[in-house]
Amino acid sequence: MGTDLPRFLPLCLCLASALCGAEELRWGYSPSNGMPYAESIDHELAPGFIRDLGESVGQRLGLEVRFVETPDKRAEPALAQGAIHLLCINNPQWMKAPEKLHWSPSLFEEEDALAQRADAPPVENLAQLHDIRIGTSLGYVYSAPLMQAFAEGRVKRADVRDLDTRLHMLEAHRLDALIEMRRPLEFLLAQHHELPVAINSSNVQRYSIHCSYGPALPLPAERLDAVLQAMVNDGSIQRLLGEQTARLSQRR
Repeated sequence: MGTDLPRFLPLCLCLASALCGAEELRWGYSPSNGMPYAESIDHELAPGFIRDLGESVGQRLGLEVRFVETPDKRAEPALAQGAIHLLCINNPQWMKAPEKLHWSPSLFEEEDALAQRADAPPVENLAQLHDIRIGTSLGYVYSAPLMQAFAEGRVKRADVRDLDTRLHMLEAHRLDALIEMRRPLEFLLAQHHELPVAINSSNVQRYSIHCSYGPALPLPAERLDAVLQAMVNDGSIQRLLGEQTARLSQRR
């Protein structure tokens, strides 16, 4: 009996552990989100909100988290096929088939803002947009009035791969304006005070930010929902967002 103990000890420890046999949590992220949300360096996720959030969730769940760079156009197939288990900084309006995904509680609010050259007359509302070229994100779905303006040709949509490129195109008069989520736009401009760019104080559209889970999620979706909701309720999400300001000061 005593000689069998070493043989059974690993099994006992395994059964006692909630992590025994648990899969890693493959957390997708889009480099196009930009800081303070995500920054990819050599295809590795650098410190930022998504990494902080993923590590906090992993600790609360007792799961290992692996971050997987996922371009926007690959997001839905990657979730459907299990290449990634979840993707945050997401919204049902941005997906072609949102009904096939499980959506987390709202994490926080974000908004699309319009940026122009500082010497241009500020646009007060979208009805003023005529015969101009706007820098946009590839495949991104904007507000209904703006999408209609694109479809009718009243406004030219110019899909550009990243915000930094769009800002420099705006500076060089290759764009008349650009649209981007307000936090990444403010974060990048705070690093480049020399750029003659102004952000409109009004928003193009406001929306909730969620995480979306694919069918291969290795734990009950309700359990992950509960962890994220608890982080909203106890202020952890807002604290993580606020901590990105410290990272901005380190970059200046």
